[in-house]
Amino acid sequence: MATACPRPSGPRRGKLRIYLGAAPGVGKTYAMLAEGQRRRVRGTDVVGALIETHGRRLTATMAEGLEVVPRRTMTYRGATLTEMDLDAVLARHPQVALVDELAHTNVPGCRNAKRWQDVDELLDAGVDVITTLNIQHLESLSTVARQVTGVEQRETLPDDVARRADQIELVDMTPEALRRRMVHGNIYPPNRVEVALTHYFRPGNLTALRELALLWVADRVEEGMQRYRAEHGIAAPWETRERVVVGIAGEKGDEAVIRRAARIAARTPGSDLLAVHVDREDGVARSDGALGTQRALVASVGGSFQQIPGEDVSETLLRYARAENATQIVLGASLRGRFLTLLSGRSIPTRVARRAGHLDVHLVSRDRTTARGWSLRSAPAGFRSRGVQARRASAEAAALTRLATVALRGHGDLPALLEEIRQMFGLAAVSLLEWRPDSGSRWDVVASAGDQPPEGPGADLEVPVDVTMVLAGRGPVPSREDLRVLRSCAAEIVAGVGSRRREEQDAEAAWHAADQRGRTALLAATGENAREQLAAARTALTALMAAEDHGPALPPEDRKRLLAGTTRAVDGVSRLVDDLADLSRLRAGAVETYLRPVDLEEVLAASLDDLGPSRQGVTVSLAEDLPDVIADATLLTRILASLLADATRRCPTGPPPVLNAAHLDGHVEVRVVDTGPDEHGGPASLSLRLAADLAEAMSVTLRRERTPGGGRTVIIILSASARQPASAPTRAKDPDEEMQLT
Repeated sequence: MATACPRPSGPRRGKLRIYLGAAPGVGKTYAMLAEGQRRRVRGTDVVGALIETHGRRLTATMAEGLEVVPRRTMTYRGATLTEMDLDAVLARHPQVALVDELAHTNVPGCRNAKRWQDVDELLDAGVDVITTLNIQHLESLSTVARQVTGVEQRETLPDDVARRADQIELVDMTPEALRRRMVHGNIYPPNRVEVALTHYFRPGNLTALRELALLWVADRVEEGMQRYRAEHGIAAPWETRERVVVGIAGEKGDEAVIRRAARIAARTPGSDLLAVHVDREDGVARSDGALGTQRALVASVGGSFQQIPGEDVSETLLRYARAENATQIVLGASLRGRFLTLLSGRSIPTRVARRAGHLDVHLVSRDRTTARGWSLRSAPAGFRSRGVQARRASAEAAALTRLATVALRGHGDLPALLEEIRQMFGLAAVSLLEWRPDSGSRWDVVASAGDQPPEGPGADLEVPVDVTMVLAGRGPVPSREDLRVLRSCAAEIVAGVGSRRREEQDAEAAWHAADQRGRTALLAATGENAREQLAAARTALTALMAAEDHGPALPPEDRKRLLAGTTRAVDGVSRLVDDLADLSRLRAGAVETYLRPVDLEEVLAASLDDLGPSRQGVTVSLAEDLPDVIADATLLTRILASLLADATRRCPTGPPPVLNAAHLDGHVEVRVVDTGPDEHGGPASLSLRLAADLAEAMSVTLRRERTPGGGRTVIIILSASARQPASAPTRAKDPDEEMQLT
């Protein structure tokens, strides 16, 4: 893990500005470039130290007119890659440098392992840096982002690097607007859109990432305000937003105090509710069960719960409230003896009120029923039983609500829910065990939380949930009432496990069904093609045999034509067999790739040789000075041969298929164009499916489009190698950008 470098003393250090994005595609690079253009127009010396347009047209347009420092070319594992040339930027020493993707990991062999370390050197040299960063790359949020999106972030940035930036500007966009950008092709190529929308760019994922970004930025703003108040000696709270602190004693009746504080906080949107229990060593025993119930209630009303040590409860509460910039404190007091304790000045509420200063202090009766002149204990038996039932229902609802809150906040995986149960009921460890009679009659640990969780029967606590599931715990056994609540929580968790398993089974069944339909359609099309080829061969052979046995000798031209037709048909069937074999190897994961710079003209010549006589029907148009491309030469040859063979088959008459290639903005675009029947939206042929799978194995983009005027165009986009001086330098695609679609 990279760590922040110490700042050397010396001349003025440059200023760092970060455009922080909630998700890929919200417009961070565009905003960075727009700021660079604004400063350039004002006369500031601005250069693009490293700009990644990712092929987005609007982003590339915004970069026009900016001076760009050429990148440094490097070779790694046989591939030619490029990185920011740090020495060249330092030698150029602009006033402002634009550096994209702050969390990027440099190619091994660079002076620094991470790009943020390169940026640190620029800042030390007095260069102002404007950069970009996605929220999921922050180290403190990478685990949460993985839980939300299911994508492991391999490139992370220490939070300290981002927090010490002079300016952080959030680049935000609603999930609906971002998904519209995706559909319009403004983020990824069309062939990657569907997968992105159904995986990383789901509305729920985007909403959660947006909330993470807003909360992180809000915390940084709060840090800045607290730092300013400390630097200027400001002790009085600034009511930038309401923060209500409620003191919890762990006594009966504190639920009424919590609800009252929640209503006070709810009067102002955006308010915070902070519940605090002060642990003091005065020998007074308190009920852990009551605290657990109250903790659950605080969570259910959207607050946070803290337990902090302190001998002087009033002073500890006030110190906490001032540290949190609180505006109000809510405390509970029993009605009996209330006025005497207030008059004596020895009560905690009295001491808090006297020292509160600018803080508002609210005193709430813990026993709301006593305040009305009667108590539940003196009520008739029927009321007492209903009251007991109501308390049980309230405790159960509070616990279940707390679990639901944890799940909704993105921590709904089983270990997190079990950890919540462990804390609620004061257990040392807890496990969800499942009896597996079909696997040798054994107990399996479905999930666990805590130290040394139970792995089978014999635990301190065992709560059967259904015929196969048991919640086992280690630690003090809860009371009968708490056990009822625990059983309800366990039942909800097991129900969630069953629901999740059914969803996974349904999704797997749907995938297999779709895959089977695709295989069936592909095999049907392949069988039809094979029958056509065999019928053509049979017809030609029948004509030849008839002429030999019964008719006059065929003219040489006719004989040659029939033999050529037979050869083409046999070659076609042979290609089908080869394609099926290659497709099976791809599906089995038995194809290895070796990416290196290859000559496209040599690969194309080999592909045309594979076509045999059919190569005469292909028109080739290549741009001059094409650079080498990063590819596996064998796989690329197979892709082009399959596409050209398919295009030739689709155009038995009429204009022949055309292959052209051009160098465009750091990549080479190869197009295979034919005038065959319009198949847009229909099932792909075996050759096209094979080409697409081979391209995927090589991490190459391949898509098909309608040809203007009728027909089909297949486009292959290959990264240009930086080996030729004439080519525009490129960098390998960011691994995290690729992971967004997995």
